[in-house]
Amino acid sequence: MTFFRSLLTALTLLFVAAAPVRAADPDPALLHVALLPDENAATVIKNNQGLKAYLEATLGRPIELVVTTDYSSMIEAMRFGRVDVAYFGPLSYVLAKSKADIEPFAALMKNGKATYEAVVIANVASGISKLSDIRGHDVAFGDVASTSSHLIPKSMLLQESLTAGKDYTEHFVGAHDAVAMAVQNGNAQAGGLSRPIFESLVERGLISKDKVKVLATSTSFPEYPWAMRSDLKPELKEHIRTAFYDLKDPAVLKQFKADGFVAVKDSDYDVVRNLAKILKLNLTN
Repeated sequence: MTFFRSLLTALTLLFVAAAPVRAADPDPALLHVALLPDENAATVIKNNQGLKAYLEATLGRPIELVVTTDYSSMIEAMRFGRVDVAYFGPLSYVLAKSKADIEPFAALMKNGKATYEAVVIANVASGISKLSDIRGHDVAFGDVASTSSHLIPKSMLLQESLTAGKDYTEHFVGAHDAVAMAVQNGNAQAGGLSRPIFESLVERGLISKDKVKVLATSTSFPEYPWAMRSDLKPELKEHIRTAFYDLKDPAVLKQFKADGFVAVKDSDYDVVRNLAKILKLNLTN
C-alpha cells in the first residue's frame, strides 16, 4: 500500500510538471494547492486533508493538494501556472516572485504575531556548545531555497565569522526533518531549521533532546506566506483570501500551529531580500 501511495504521489507530481499552462480560472476549476516539501510528501498531504476539505466546502470547487519534490520545482510549477495557490517559505516566495506573476495574501498568526524564528542545533555528543565551535565541522541545511533551514542559519554562522566551504562543510539534505535527523544520527554535527518544526519533531518523539540541543535562536522573521496566481479571476482571488482569513477550525489550524491567518503584502518580505544580499545570493538565478 505504501508503494502504491508513493507511486500515486509521483504520478501526480509528474502530471503537474508536464501539464500545459492552465488558463486563468477555467470554470468549474480544479485548484492545485501546493504545500511546502518541508517533510515527507505523503505525511504533508495526509496532515492537510482538513485544509483540503475546508477549501472545497468554502470555495465550492475541487482541490488537489500538491507537494513537489523540492522548492525549485514548486517555484517552477507556480511560474508556469501549474499551481494556483501555494504555501511558500519566505525565501522561496521571494524567489518565486522574481520569476512569476504571483501575490502573497496570507500568513499564519500565532499568539498575536505573524513572525517565527529559526534555530541552529547541534549533536550533544559532538561537544559543540556554541556557534563558534562549529568551525571545522559538518553542517546540515534543508533546501537551498529555504529561509529557516538555510538562509537564516547561514547568516547566524556568518555573524560568528563562519563561512561555508571555508570554516565548515555544508550539506543540503532537502527538508527540515532531514536536518534534525542528520544531526541526531551524527551525520552532521550541526544544522539549521525552523524553530516550530524542530519543536514539533521533539513533541512527536522523533528527535530527542538527549541527543540534539539548540545552540542559538534567530531574530524574528515574517511568517511563511500563502501566494496565488495574479491572473486568477478577481472574484476567485477574493474568495480565496476570505477563506483563509475566516478559517477558525482548530483541527485545520493545528497542522500549521496557528491561531489563524492574517493579510500580508510583498514588502513584508524585503527583510528576506536584504538578508539574501548580505549572503550574496543571486535571487534571479
